[in-house]
Amino acid sequence: MPFWTALANNSSSIEVDVFLQEDDLLVAHELENTTSKRTLRSLYLDPIREAAKLGISKKMDFQLLVDLKTEAYPTLKKLEEILEEYRDVLAHGDKEAGVRVVVSGNRPRVQDFVNYSDLIQFDYPDTDFSTGLPWERIALVSLNFKDFSAWNGKGRLTEDDLNALEELIAKVHQVKKPIRFWGSPDGKTAWKTFHDLGIDYINTDHPFEANQYLNGLKSNVTSSENRHAIYKPAYQTSSEVLIKNIILMIGDGNGLAHISAGMFAHGNDLNLAQLKHIGLVKTQSADDFTTDSAAGATAFATGHKTNNRAISVDSQGKQLRSLPEILKEYEYKNGLITTDRMTGATPSAFYAHVKDRDRVADIASELAGSSIDLFIGGGKSDFLNENQDYLTSLKNRGVTILNSLTELQHTKASKVGFFEGENDVPSILQGRGDYLSQATTGALQFLSSGDQPFFLMIEGAMIDTGGHWNSAETVVEEVIDFDKAVGIAIQFADQHPGTLVLITADHETGGVTIPQGNMGSGQVELNFETEDHTAILVPLLAYGTHAEEFTGIYENTFVFQKLMELVKKAQK
Repeated sequence: MPFWTALANNSSSIEVDVFLQEDDLLVAHELENTTSKRTLRSLYLDPIREAAKLGISKKMDFQLLVDLKTEAYPTLKKLEEILEEYRDVLAHGDKEAGVRVVVSGNRPRVQDFVNYSDLIQFDYPDTDFSTGLPWERIALVSLNFKDFSAWNGKGRLTEDDLNALEELIAKVHQVKKPIRFWGSPDGKTAWKTFHDLGIDYINTDHPFEANQYLNGLKSNVTSSENRHAIYKPAYQTSSEVLIKNIILMIGDGNGLAHISAGMFAHGNDLNLAQLKHIGLVKTQSADDFTTDSAAGATAFATGHKTNNRAISVDSQGKQLRSLPEILKEYEYKNGLITTDRMTGATPSAFYAHVKDRDRVADIASELAGSSIDLFIGGGKSDFLNENQDYLTSLKNRGVTILNSLTELQHTKASKVGFFEGENDVPSILQGRGDYLSQATTGALQFLSSGDQPFFLMIEGAMIDTGGHWNSAETVVEEVIDFDKAVGIAIQFADQHPGTLVLITADHETGGVTIPQGNMGSGQVELNFETEDHTAILVPLLAYGTHAEEFTGIYENTFVFQKLMELVKKAQK
């Protein structure tokens, strides 16, 4: 199994310890554990031949590092004899195809390397690269890590050790040979460090985990070239100013690690990082420890926990009144912006009432008769199907469907909608551009054009997508894009006293941690524990009037309850 496990995980070097016993080469880590059945033939060479016969050609490009544990010369004599039986599947002489056998451990004298079969090469255990070495028989330089550093694989290398290792690796590469260290730390931090140092063979006793981790580095390590100006809040709003406008910004899946990653990649600063009033939100749904977006958004929209998949109905299926419906009675205008489809779980929780979020047609049918005065999102095709034309229903209810976001600046309509495409809204990496910021600016201008107060929900939906995809680049770019809209919202709050901005998430997605990064380059490494949602507390950041009332740890339903308390207080 050790051979097949290593082969299945694309190991470039597979090491085997051998002892010369009873005229055979037996495999074990310790002499007392050898048995006559566990031989180099049965555990490694026969499986290599079988793998070659099966045509696993790409996986046959590796070295078999044979670590001799008994006296070099007699053990090598037996090894030569055995390897001749497998010449057909081994590299030799001018034949580069096949598994390369490299001898380590108890080697013969260096000058004797040339005396052995062309089936065998050797590793070189020294840093003396004086002339006369038989480089044609040396496969790699193999050194004891502890001779160069006492690092245990946690934290980082000392500056002196780092410099010494970099010089050593460069020295080995100058003679055009690969390098490996034995006795080295074995874990994610070590693997990343050795990868970055350019060590050719990274030793591990965990081939599956190492293969998964190292192959994931390309997608897990990212930085960003996107930059936007950071708005510095004035913090001049008195808590005595009554609430008028409410801007609720939901970064779908946006946990603290996601925000951190976006901040580090964005020059160690974000608009979010300027805010002082911070709370932590519990996200559980009525029927599950880990919520989905439907139940999470319903808690914000209605003040009630419900079952996963439910849209603004309670756990028994009874309709719940949402913020826009209630605020309409207080003469509020209501708006929704999303980078998802308009029938997505989060926006639909603020206007629809269905037992299952997949009932797209039923969700679409409710928008026309809802309390929404402005909507901006994707999924136009959801409102046109073979059974019903819900676009006509919207128009019949007085909704003007705009052809572009710029029309928001000039429209005289009292109700407007804009679809960013027939289907899904693309991600930032797919070319979405400045859509969310433009939509936020236009919506705020439209909703504040009269004397009425307003409620605006803004969703950055694809932070969640990045978590589901385990794509560090998607997470970082979507967080940065969402933060640009955050800056627009808090600047609006400064210019319009009585505005409260809340920025939060319905849940965390991906179980994200940030094990390593580089502040100078803005590079961050994201580690994903899952492709699903988690129940980790999510942050809520508040700015504007009564922002101080959203600190602490509370249920997601508290957001609705506190908002309604503030609205009712303002009406007295």
